[in-house]
Amino acid sequence: MKFCNLCGAPLILLVPPGDNFPRHVCSVCGEIHYRNPKLVVGCIAEWNERILLCRRAIEPRHGRWTLPAGFMENGETTQQGAVRETCEEACARVEIDALASLISIPAFDQVHLFYRGRLVDGDFGAGAESLESALFTEADIPWSEIAFQSVTFALRAYFADRTAGRFLLHEHDLHC
Repeated sequence: MKFCNLCGAPLILLVPPGDNFPRHVCSVCGEIHYRNPKLVVGCIAEWNERILLCRRAIEPRHGRWTLPAGFMENGETTQQGAVRETCEEACARVEIDALASLISIPAFDQVHLFYRGRLVDGDFGAGAESLESALFTEADIPWSEIAFQSVTFALRAYFADRTAGRFLLHEHDLHC
């Protein structure tokens, strides 16, 4: 950030009084511009014991497989974001069950939230950001082609829970 969103004056980086982190502060009006982590929300969508994955049509990790997920939008809940992203990336309708994994990625200022869910019907396809979508059994998941470590963590935790016959919330910190 270089300029104030309110008055257009240059920003300076300093620790404001009463704070303990450097912030972008307007040199004229004093407005503090906070930069906070972004939330990535997605869904582990199951249909007949198979999981829906999308092959990415965009960077980063173009051509790799991932869960349908993306950045949360203002004005929506995390669950609504997971439902929307599943529809946008995999043309699929889902019903959300519960939060399955919460992964903090401080190096990228992100928090990834993956919900357990079920496809409403067997319909899915490739959205604008996907080359293709497909259903995979645990044994058929292309583990070496998974796009993100957070997705690998979420999927492995999900399958371990499914095998154990109970689902828990899994938290993890990724230090990339």
